[in-house]
Amino acid sequence: MATDPLAPRPLKLTAADGYPLAATLYPASKPIGQILVGSATGVPQGFYRRFAEYAASRGYTTLTLDYRGIGASAPASLKGFEMDYLDWADKDLAAGVDYLSQSDLPLYLVGHSFGGHAFGLLPNRDAITAVHTFGTGAGWHGWMPAGERRKVQFMWNLVLPVIVAIKGYQAWNWLGMGEDLPKGVYRDWKHWCRYPRYFFEDPKMAWLTDHFAAVRTPIKAAVSLDDLWAGPASRDAFMSAFTGADYQAQDIDPKALGLKPLGHMGYFRAYAEPLWRDALEWFAHYPAVAQAAPRHKETA
Repeated sequence: MATDPLAPRPLKLTAADGYPLAATLYPASKPIGQILVGSATGVPQGFYRRFAEYAASRGYTTLTLDYRGIGASAPASLKGFEMDYLDWADKDLAAGVDYLSQSDLPLYLVGHSFGGHAFGLLPNRDAITAVHTFGTGAGWHGWMPAGERRKVQFMWNLVLPVIVAIKGYQAWNWLGMGEDLPKGVYRDWKHWCRYPRYFFEDPKMAWLTDHFAAVRTPIKAAVSLDDLWAGPASRDAFMSAFTGADYQAQDIDPKALGLKPLGHMGYFRAYAEPLWRDALEWFAHYPAVAQAAPRHKETA
């Protein structure tokens, strides 16, 4: 049953290395659980406001945050700003887990794209009761339809190297494509997108195979059939690393559900509310941290 949520509250979190992070808490008036939102690459936390308000109105106190270099957590200039892509996971999102872990209520993660990658990298991931991802895939151009594949290769190999060389960071804004990204994010993202299974195939990241296989947290990974960046094959290539988790794959057909096209970003637009309802209902099956035996299955 929906209730009126309390007013959102801006917060300042501090990552383990001391970096200050802008966050927003959406308190539930009668909380039954908590949700941490793991944002997609370069997406400011405000994009998830509608989802956070919806979840809070249904009893889930929800926290959003801006990773370092993004939104209100960005420095005055990204030129010369040093960081690694994975800092967003093991430092920034981890700070959100630490903050919400002060409560005894179950803590859930909703990960969008990179936010789903980030879960497996969290040093405090055992505090998470269950994980629901939207649009999390392996990033390799070969999983994309031919037209999108050519466009992505053109950007990675011709356009972005020139822009980064001139600006010192990935200036998406120059192209009207969204939030600018730190150079370290561009460097790591481009490198891992060369591999069909993303960073799992990077020889320098071999430790991740056992690290992800050790996860026992229940995971549901949803992708839309019209998501050009993270369709079912891309999702499966990444999620296959969670060999020990209670795992479900969900393929969403927006037309069959009477929804507008979802693509890679529509999961958190207002018209996607039926997906949010389903996610919260799924969380309700996991009221406490589980250490489940592996079970892989698919849902429509």
